[in-house]
Amino acid sequence: MKLGVVDVGGGLRGIYAAGVFDYCLDEEIKFDFCIGVSAGSANITSYMAGQKGRNYVFYTDYSFRKEYMGFHNMARKRSYLDLDYVYGTLSNSGGENPLDCAALQRNPAELLIVASNALTGQVKYFDKTDLKPDDYSVLKASSAIPFVCRPYEVEGVPYYDGALGDPVPVEKAFQRGCDQVIVILSKPKDILRGPGKDPLFARRIRKKYPLAAQNLLLRARRYNDGVALAKQYEAQGRALIVAPDDTCGVDTLTRDRDALERLYQKGRQDGQAILNFIRSDGTKRERLSVCH
Repeated sequence: MKLGVVDVGGGLRGIYAAGVFDYCLDEEIKFDFCIGVSAGSANITSYMAGQKGRNYVFYTDYSFRKEYMGFHNMARKRSYLDLDYVYGTLSNSGGENPLDCAALQRNPAELLIVASNALTGQVKYFDKTDLKPDDYSVLKASSAIPFVCRPYEVEGVPYYDGALGDPVPVEKAFQRGCDQVIVILSKPKDILRGPGKDPLFARRIRKKYPLAAQNLLLRARRYNDGVALAKQYEAQGRALIVAPDDTCGVDTLTRDRDALERLYQKGRQDGQAILNFIRSDGTKRERLSVCH
């Protein structure tokens, strides 16, 4: 049995999934296939490296720093979020909270990181070979929210947030051979996603990146379709959706420590559903700890 996990991200709401993964590390739950979108890619890489609590600090501490996000970054780097600070200055080997890239590479689980080509609009699935010590460009590419961030280049190709192309990549997990998939959402599963500011941001990027703008206008529908598909798989016993019953007031860029803490704790509590799902499997497969 090949068990997969999908983390759809959601900006700072991603702290919910960080709580889920910290629970998984506590309970030594292992996945065979991991796929992350946007902030979900950061959550998954820390999980695969066995670094419990690492992402919690990014959400509850570093996100409040002006270097992390703020309007002064727009003037300096044309990005509200400074992805070089998040996935470079803080995450590199000499940084304040380095990712243990060696441990991640030793983990036998497969990894995909979703991004969207800003020029062609095509989905790009990076894998573990694209992550190198002190070069986490693919995480930056996957997390580059249109207009909030400039597109991030990987080998000369500009990319935007993976949610533009495949916001809920549950089908991709099954295509890669998974028998069962855990899908972690950062908002209640029965709440449809609306367009929000997508039309505004699409207008801002349309002149230079028309196909990316078109994808941005389709993002909400694709997300809703992806969740609906995950629900179908869940009804068949092939998937489990782990999602908060509410977001505790946290939105994509909300900085409220109390709200973030509540959402993180919801993730830790809701993670138990994964353990129950595994235990209920008639094959009684054993899920050992991730490699350290």
